[in-house]
Amino acid sequence: MPSRTDQLLERLRDLQASSGDVEAAAIVSVDGLSMASSLPSHIEEDRVSAMSAAMVSLGERISHELGRGMLEQVMVKGVSGYVILTSVGEEAVLTVLARKEAKLGLIFLDVNRAVEALEKLL
Repeated sequence: MPSRTDQLLERLRDLQASSGDVEAAAIVSVDGLSMASSLPSHIEEDRVSAMSAAMVSLGERISHELGRGMLEQVMVKGVSGYVILTSVGEEAVLTVLARKEAKLGLIFLDVNRAVEALEKLL
C-alpha cells in the first residue's frame, strides 16, 4: 500500500494532469512544513511551504476581521500567472501555480475536487 505522502503526491499529479494550466502544486501543513509537492526544481519547497501557511493565516485573519466569513481561498495574481491557496481541512493548505492564460473557473473547479480528495487522505 502506498504511503500517505505517495498518495498526496498522486493527488497533486492528478490535479496537474487535469489541467494544462496548472504548472505546479504543493500541500503544506498550516505550520509551514511541506507534506508533498510537485514543484519545479528552481522553486524552493521550504520557502513555498512557509509562505503558503503565512498567507492563508493572514487571509483567515483578514476575512474574519472584515466580516467576510470563513476563508475559502487566497489568490495572488502576478504578471506571469496565479498562485491559488486553498485550505484543506484545518491542518493543511493546497498551493497551486497556474499560468497567466488559465481559465480560472476551471482551475477553481479542479482545485475544489483536489481539496475533497486530499481531505480524505489527511
